[in-house]
This record gives sequence, structure tokens and C-alpha cells, in this order.
Amino acid sequence: MPEPVKKAVSAFTKKPKTQEAGEGSSVVFEAETEKPDAKVKWQCNTKDIASGNKYVIAADGNKHSLTIQAITKEDANVYAVIAGGSKVKFELKVVSNPEAPVEVPTDGPKESSRQPEPSPAPPAAQDAPPTEDGQLPDTRQDLTGLFTEKPKSGEVTVGENITFVAKVNAESLLKKPTVKWFKGKWMDLASKSGKHLQLKESFDRNTKVHTFEMHVIEAKPNFAGGYRCEVSSRDKFDSCNFELTVHEACAVEGFDIRAAFRRTSTDGKDDSGELDFSTLLKKSSFLKPSNRAVQMSTEPDVDVWDILRSAPPSEYQKIAFQYGITDLRGMLKRLKKMKKEEKKSAAFLKKLDPAYQVTKGHKIKLAIEVANADAEVKWLKNGQEFHPTGSKYIFESVGNMRYLTINNCSLADDAAYCCVVGDEKCTTELFVKEPPILIVKNLEDQMVMKGERVELECEVSEEGANVKWEKDGVELTRDESFKYRFKKDGCKHILIINEASKEDCGHYKVKTNGGESMAELLVQEKQLEVYQSIADLTVKAKDQAVFKCEVSDENVKGTWYKNGVEVKSDARVNITHIGRIHKLTIDDVKPEDEGDYTFVPDGHAFNLSAKLNFMEVKIDYVPRQDPPKIHLDCMSCTTESTIIVVAGNKLRLDVPITGDPAPTVVWTKGEKASSVKPDGEEKEGPTSSWTVKDGKVISEGDSRVHVETSKGHCIFTIEGAERQDEGIYSVVVRNPAGEDTADINVKVVDVPDPPQNLKILSVGEDSCVAQWDPPSFDGGQPIIGYVLERKKTRSYRWMRLNFDPYPDTTYEAKRMIEGMAYEMRVYAVNSIGMSRHSPASQPFVPVAPTSAPIGLCVDDINDTSISLKWRRPEKIGAAELEGYGVEYCKEGTDEWIPAIKGLTERTSLTIKDLNTGDKLQFRVRAYNMAGPSAPITLGQFVTIREIMQRPKIWLPRSLRQTLIRKVGETVNLVIPFQGKPRPKVTWSKDGEPLAATFANVRNSELDTILFIRNTDRKHSGKYDLQVQIENVEDSASVMLQVVDLPGPPEALKIMDIWGFNVALEWKPPKDNGNCEIIGYAIQKADKKTMEWYTVYDQYRRTNCVVSDLIMGNEYVFRVYSMNLVGLSQEPCNTKDSAYIQKSGIDYKHPGHKEHDFSEAPKFTHPLVNRSVIAGYNATLSCSVRGIPKPKVTWYKNKMDISNEAKYRMLSKQGVLTLEIRKPCLFDGGVYTCKAVNASGEDVVECKLEVRPQIVKEEKKDEKK
Repeated sequence: MPEPVKKAVSAFTKKPKTQEAGEGSSVVFEAETEKPDAKVKWQCNTKDIASGNKYVIAADGNKHSLTIQAITKEDANVYAVIAGGSKVKFELKVVSNPEAPVEVPTDGPKESSRQPEPSPAPPAAQDAPPTEDGQLPDTRQDLTGLFTEKPKSGEVTVGENITFVAKVNAESLLKKPTVKWFKGKWMDLASKSGKHLQLKESFDRNTKVHTFEMHVIEAKPNFAGGYRCEVSSRDKFDSCNFELTVHEACAVEGFDIRAAFRRTSTDGKDDSGELDFSTLLKKSSFLKPSNRAVQMSTEPDVDVWDILRSAPPSEYQKIAFQYGITDLRGMLKRLKKMKKEEKKSAAFLKKLDPAYQVTKGHKIKLAIEVANADAEVKWLKNGQEFHPTGSKYIFESVGNMRYLTINNCSLADDAAYCCVVGDEKCTTELFVKEPPILIVKNLEDQMVMKGERVELECEVSEEGANVKWEKDGVELTRDESFKYRFKKDGCKHILIINEASKEDCGHYKVKTNGGESMAELLVQEKQLEVYQSIADLTVKAKDQAVFKCEVSDENVKGTWYKNGVEVKSDARVNITHIGRIHKLTIDDVKPEDEGDYTFVPDGHAFNLSAKLNFMEVKIDYVPRQDPPKIHLDCMSCTTESTIIVVAGNKLRLDVPITGDPAPTVVWTKGEKASSVKPDGEEKEGPTSSWTVKDGKVISEGDSRVHVETSKGHCIFTIEGAERQDEGIYSVVVRNPAGEDTADINVKVVDVPDPPQNLKILSVGEDSCVAQWDPPSFDGGQPIIGYVLERKKTRSYRWMRLNFDPYPDTTYEAKRMIEGMAYEMRVYAVNSIGMSRHSPASQPFVPVAPTSAPIGLCVDDINDTSISLKWRRPEKIGAAELEGYGVEYCKEGTDEWIPAIKGLTERTSLTIKDLNTGDKLQFRVRAYNMAGPSAPITLGQFVTIREIMQRPKIWLPRSLRQTLIRKVGETVNLVIPFQGKPRPKVTWSKDGEPLAATFANVRNSELDTILFIRNTDRKHSGKYDLQVQIENVEDSASVMLQVVDLPGPPEALKIMDIWGFNVALEWKPPKDNGNCEIIGYAIQKADKKTMEWYTVYDQYRRTNCVVSDLIMGNEYVFRVYSMNLVGLSQEPCNTKDSAYIQKSGIDYKHPGHKEHDFSEAPKFTHPLVNRSVIAGYNATLSCSVRGIPKPKVTWYKNKMDISNEAKYRMLSKQGVLTLEIRKPCLFDGGVYTCKAVNASGEDVVECKLEVRPQIVKEEKKDEKK
């Protein structure tokens, strides 16, 4: 930025002021110059004014006047008067006629925009530039709290009104307060009053309160922002900031957005012509009072500082006036600071970036480039120097490059790093980002009984990581009841539930910053399982009867009942409970012991029952030769009895027999026995035992089968009965007197075989339906039901889905996680127990079909085909979308025919080879692994027949205005259209058919392309496009403008030379390059050096004044014309040169007065009262300032202690310290420090209290 020019002496003694005038009246502006022969020029909007009917210019000696007659609103402009090197600006404000309303109603936005409220007069600072009126006073003052009510922030909807109120109490004020309203930092709203903004004030004489109001009418979105209200009265000042928020409103019906972009049209059509942006850019439009409110409401907020930085100093005043800046001196100071260039580093060629980021565990390399290859570099971390440490920190030096490598970054390396070279340094900040914590081992589903301890365990990828536990989406925390406990063991994280209850059922989730895992917890009531039930017994007198059962819980007790009466232990009856086994033992069985025995577990609603049958043996007196007899005539038994035994238990058949002599017993199995003769001759003596297998009598050989014969009894025993032991056992007793037979049916019951053919019929979003076949063998007892289990494929824990047997062979399992793979298995249950599990099912994933596709419609149709299109379903689910199935159905039938084989992945389909005239209905379904979704169907049947479509051209928005191209560029216009059958396309230019050599045209069914490879100015013009089907047509036009560089300006002349200024004037170029001239570039050159410098760039007028020329130099000038393409190739040069005359200047050496730096002593930090303990050193400190250095003296109780050995006085950099060595109780008192120099003295004092030491009392125990 060039140094500011020294203030020049004004050529005016009286300057014209801004005035207001009504329409139709006249106004006179007067000015007086110092010299009577001064040449004066009058300007309007920087253009010279000549005397005529409108303007009357008069001069009388040093008095000059400008009269404007028959004032209209167009005369409201900025005017100026120029004399020598002085220029004074003033403004004419035009107000409406008296009969027109002046103020805007505040109750609504009904006011017409044609009658804006007149703007108030601008501040006096704007009457003339700072170089003319001198420096403006500094208005910055201290805040004094003048507001009694400050304006508050508010909100408003677009189009509504809002009022901000500020109140000031004038009781203590000598002058009426002045209030200014600002938007942002600089924009003074006094110059923006009009249709959308009104400023009002009122005064209450009773309360002496001034009320200031700012009304915002019909708020617009760009009104939002920060505002400030300032009030001042003489030496008092106060300020308040507030915000205005503007909310968007619903679109108003009937609003035409094109109204803001009207075109310049010569034929009266609204959509023809070009947008006239040049009028919007004219600087004069911003200075008109009638346009100021428009500027505020239609233009976005701009940064004034960006404009000032790029503008020349001669434009500062104009920009400040335009944007309402009144503190010009403050503006120049701030602008000067902003334009200071940053000092270039002498030590660094390349510095560190402001910040770096690295993942934890990785390495990073910081690099700088120094100017001196031999320079030494220091690295600092958080301000502390560090050195290379093993492989952690590595310093490298390669030429001018310096590297710092940090390996295996940890959170401790997250710090600020600094590189120091000599006195310069550059700083950066390193951010260490932790890698995501992954879940290595997922949670597993669990099923526990009520009251049991639950541990949900997962494993993460890093020790010490933080995880979050949730139950059904709610985060779990430690509570006072210690319901949940969280345990960390290295990488393992465990959630512990001490005593599970039914409320703990649900889905538990563990989350990290890199993943999550979910598991389900099921809590069931404890149900007692019967491992072995009691069985019916048949015993004879004097024998022992033992009832035995086994249950799942060893802590469960129970009670035995006989025929409903509790059984008590006595000499014959013994009740035992060992672990899970309960026994009832009856010794020396008697007939009265026969009956029904029941075991009832405590706390469970079921019982186990069995029957005790007493076998009464009738012994009749028989003669010596008594035939054998089998006695099986016990109660409710016949000779053909059925005995049931559980597989695995002992089968014992005790058959009473009689006969004399003792009969021989033969056992057979497989058929009813009649008479079985033994091999060999019958022997006298003890009876032999035989067993039978497969219907043949063989000798005893199976180790499980035992046959015993005693007097009156034959006992047949099988250890661990098996399924093949089931059948009819026949016993034959034979002696010489005869024989007897009996058949005993033995039935072995067992748990059933596993169910068969388990398969998954269907799956849902969180469920599945499983089906299986009954087991091939039911175990001899009816199947009660089935028990199902499931598990996740990657888990090893099976979860039971039901505890009560499920009677059917089809089951729907629920509460599963969508997208997770599962397996299932089934158990069969009968009265004996539970079978082994079936083989696991094939893995399956619960997924739901997608929702139906949406937006099915007909895209195109002709005589033999139809094109359909639709959109993806809104809900896809966890499974991937496999494709879409398209079907159609003819009218009058219910049969849906696939349109294509398989599925299509696209959301559109063309179905071909259809019959013309058929009425068809179409539907589309989405498929995934769960099957088809619900279909979406067209609203009605569609007739297969081509429909004529009117031709229509869809002209792109970019082609609706003039298309501008430079000479030599390519033009490629793609214009889509519609129409069926295919329309005829015709191009023409300016009403003439388009020749093939002039431009290339390519047409298709949907669009047409106009292509010009190398454009020339002859290609400019209007291109017409016409599409036609039979007698129906549509047309569109495209304007093409090919532009080129303009020619040079003409007739550049030097019109006037005064002071350091030269006035130039020229004519526009003959060739404007087929587009508007947007400005001129004016350059100057000293004839000594002939180096050209740009004075103005994009200067719009054809005359200018070149200022700030150096006296004694001779200058030549040239001008380039400029359009959208660029500058003209050749400039227009001045034929003559301009010589700046020298004028004598007397240099007056400024006088300087030496500054007196002496300063009286003053204590900047006083002494502080202290309380110390006797025997410990104490210090008193203070600080003093003074020039020359003052002499310091210390006093105690106003006695000089400078020579006392007990005290030590220190002084360093103005800090004074008095050290008291081991003070005693007598050292307390008032201490004073006195500082004296030639300019004066100062004293400071404090009180010192010395407390005695406290002696600890010895404990009473030690005294004893």
C-alpha cells in the first residue's frame, strides 16, 4: 500500500452541503474559492455538467453556484465541485409531494413500494472527504450504562414484521442522546431507511425516557445477522448487540420468480431479450436513496474489507459513503494493518503443517526444509527438548531436509511439537487416533434357571479397552443393589448377574467403537425332572418291598403316602434320602401293606405313584405224588400276566411252585409253552435250571440271565433289561405226577428314538417354522411331546426353546436375531424320559421378505411391447435383494404368467412379443432368500397399443438465454424432445435452412445435436428447432453469440493538466468484438523509463483523471478496450505528452523537544500483612518503580533497621525483599519500606505477627 498523501490545503473557503428538495422545486448549491480566478467544474455522478435548461452555472469572483430547476426523482444523485486539486462531494435528496404519505404504517406490509420514506440527512463526516474537512474526532468512549431497556434478540418469519426497542433515561443527561443502529460492524442503518426499515424515536416528559424503535417490515432471509445499537450524549457512551433470526416461510401461491429477472425486450414479450446486468452494476444506482432499501433487501451481505483491499485509495471515500462507514480514520488504521505483508521466514523454506493425525501403533514422519543446509535443528515436545531414543524417535538430516520419525505412536505422543532453528521456530500438533476395538469372541446365548449366576463373556482385540453393555437397547450401569457386575480380565470382558430372575430375560449387547455383539438370555423356573420313577411291585409275605425314585435336584425333599395317608418310619418301614435318590423300604411285607404308594416332592405340583401287590401263596396238603402247580393267583392277576420293566432295570420273575417230588422248571421265550421235554433222563435230587433263547431250550449261558430254584420258588432274573428282552416268557414245571405251565408277558419300556427328518419349512424376520417326523420307536410308551433346542452356528451352547413337551411335529421358534445363522435339534419325550437329540438341522438365517416394490408405472408402450419401471422396496432387510419377478395376467383369467425367465436385477423391464389389443395386468415382486415379497400391481388393465404422443421440445435451462462462445471454440448443443411416432426434426438459422457445411446435425429418437467444430462470428444468430408429427409440431429457438477481442479505442487526447492531475478523453472502438465493452485499461509511462503502469482497470467511462503524478516528469498515456473476451490487441496512445510543472517548496526542519524520562518512585506491589511462626525465617516482598533508581530504606516501628544484622535486604529488577532470620516474638510489629529519588518518594507498610511454637503434649500412655 502506498504511503498516505499529506493533507493538502483546500481550495474552497465555503463548500456546498447536502440538501433536500421537493419534486418540481429548484435548489441552489453555493461554493467559494480562495482565489477569484480559480477554474471550477461541476459534476453529477462523476460526469461534467454544462449550463442549460436543467442546470444553471454562475460565477461571480470567488463565488460559484449551481442551480437545478424542475427537480424530479431522477435528480437525486451525488454531485461534486472541483477547483484545482480539491474536490468536494455533496448530495441532493428528493422528497415526495406533501400530499403523499411520508411515513410507513407499522401494522402491516400493505404499503406501496412507490412511496419510500425519505432518508435522514447523512452524518456531517460525509459532506466532504477527510482530506478536505480534516480528521474526524475519535468516537470511541467508555461504556457508561445509559440504556434502561436494551433491544433483545428476536426471531421472525419471512414476510412478517418485528420491532426492536431501546430506552434511555435522560434525567442525568445534559444533552439529548443520539442513537445509531448498525448491522454487522460498519453498516449504518440510518441510510437504509425505506420500505423495509423504519427508525423512530419518542420522548415521555413525565418519566423523561427517550424511546428509540427500529421497525423491520416484510423481513427477508438476508436480514438475518448481528445488529448493534449505540447511544451517546457528550462524554457518555453505551452499546448493545442483538441478533435477528429469519425463518423460511411456506411458498406463496402465485409467486413468479421470473419477475426478478425481467429481460430487455423490443417485441414486448416477457421471455425474449437479454438480462440487463449492466444497469445493476452501475455505481450510481447504489447512491440513489430510492435504491438503498432495495440494495439491503436484494443483495447478499458483502465483506467491505475485501472490497477495500482490492480498491485503489482514491475509491476509499466512495466505498465508505456507500456502505455507511463514518469512522474513516479507524477504517484506514485497520486497513493499513491488514495490508502488511507477513514477514518471510529466513530460516525455513518449508514449515510443518498446522496439524497431523496418525493411528495408534503406526509411525509418522514430520519433515521440514531449512534454508541453511548446515543449520542445527532442535525438536521440542510440549515445550521440552527431547533427543533420539532407540527406535522410538529418529532424527534424520538429508541436505536441507530435516526429518523426525516417531515409531509405534501411543497416546503419550499426542502433543504439540516444535522445530527450532536459531531464533525461529515452527509448530504443529500431532493427534493420535486410537484404532477401533474389535470383538474377537462374540457373546453366546444362555439359558439358566431362576436364581442361578449368569456370566456373559466376550473378548476384544486390545487390553484395557472400554466397552458398553446394553440390555434391550438400554445401557447397563452399576447400581446400588449390585445387580450387574462388570469384570475385566485382560482382553476378556464379563457381565455378571448374581441371581437371575425372569426380569433379566432379553437381548444383551456389548458395544465397542469398532463393533458389537448380541446374545439372548432366557431365565426359566426350576422344574424338577424325574430320572427314575417308582415301579409297581409284587411281593409275597415276609419279603422286602423297595420303592425307589430319582429326581434332578438333590436338595428337594418329599413325602411318601399310602392310599392318601402319609407313611411314617417305624421298625418295618424305613424312608431314606441320599442325594437325588428317595427310597421307601418295607420289611416283612404283610397283606395290610398292599395298596397305592405315592411320592410327592416338596414345592412341586406333581407326584409319582406305584402299586404294591401282595402275593398270597396257598399251601394245600397234597399226597406224596402231588402233580406240580404254579401259583400265580395273586390279586387281579391271571396265569397270563404282563409285567412292565424299564430298560436298564433288573427283571426278576419270582414264581411260587409246588409239587412232590420237586418239579423240574424249564423257562422258554418267544412263544407260549405247552410241553417241553428235557434232553436226557430225568434225575432225582435238586432241580436243574434252564434258559431259553429264540424258542430253543439251551443251558444257561448269557451272563445277564440267572435262574434260581429254591423250595417252593423259581426265580428268573435278567440284569439290565434291554429292548430285545421283551416278549412272552413261559415257565413249565414237570414231575412224574404231571406238569403245569404259565405264560408271563414281559414288556420292556424305554425312552423313544430321536425324531427324524428335521427340516426348516420357512423363516421370518425373527422366527422360523421347523417340522420333523415322529421317532421310529416310541419306547413302548406313547409320545408325550417334543423338546426343541437351537444355537448359533458359531456357538457351542444349545438353548432350550420349551420346557413343557410340545405335542405337535411343527413348531414356530421366535425371538431370533435377523441375519444370524442358527441350527435346531429336537428331542422326543415319553413317560419314561427324553430321547437322544435328533441330528442338527441345516444352518438357516432368519430373514423376512422385503416390502413390496413401489412406484410401478408404464414407461412406454407400443403395439407389441411395454416398458415398466418401478423403485426399490423401502425395506430390504438383512438378506440381499436377489432380483425382481415380473408377471402379467390377461383380462378374464386368474393365471399369472412370468414375463421373463428367472429374475431381473434392474428396476425397469421391457416385455416384448405381446399381442396387439390384449388387455393385461402386470405385477412385480421382490425376491430374497426368504422368498417373494408382496406384489405391487398396476392400478388397471393396460391395452397393448401404441399411443400417440404430442411432440414437445425440452429446451435446457442453459439454452433459454443467449449462449456466448469465443471465436474458435466448439459448440455442442444437445436438446431432448419427445413424441410418438418418431417426429421429424428440422433446424434453421435466421429463417434459412441450415446447410450441412455450416453445422453438423445428428438426430435420434429422444434428442437432437447441433455441433460446430470451430466457431466464427458468422455463426452468431438465432437457431430455430422444429419437431413435427403429422400436423402437430413444436418449436424452440437458441440464440448464439460468437464474440472476439475488441478493437483499440480511438482519438485518445489529453484534455487538461492541473496540479498533479491529467484529464484524458477518448472514443469507443469501432469494433466491439460482437459484445458489450465492459471497460477500459488506462496506463501511464514516464518518458524517461517508458515503463508502463496501470492506473485504472475495467474503467467504464470514456474520460478519466490521472492523479498523483510526480512533478518534473513528462508522461505519455495509452488505453486498451476490454470486453468479455479480454483486452484489445493494440492500445490507443496519446500523440502528445503531459509535463508536470515544478513548484518551489521550502523545507522547514521540525523541532524536537527532549523527553523527560524521570519518574517519582511508586510501589507497584505493596507489602502484605503476614503471620509467621517463631524460629522460622520470614520474608516481606514488594516492588517499586522509579527513574532514576530510588534509594530504599526499611523501618521497623519507624526505626531504621538498615544496619541490623538480623535483617537482610535484597533488591532485584525493582523487587524488594526483607529477610528476617529466625524471628522471635519481639520481632513483630509494623514494617515500612521507603523509596526516595530526585523526583519524589513513596512509602508502603505492613504488619508482621510472630506466633509462638506449639509444643505437643506427650501421650498419657508414655508417662505411665
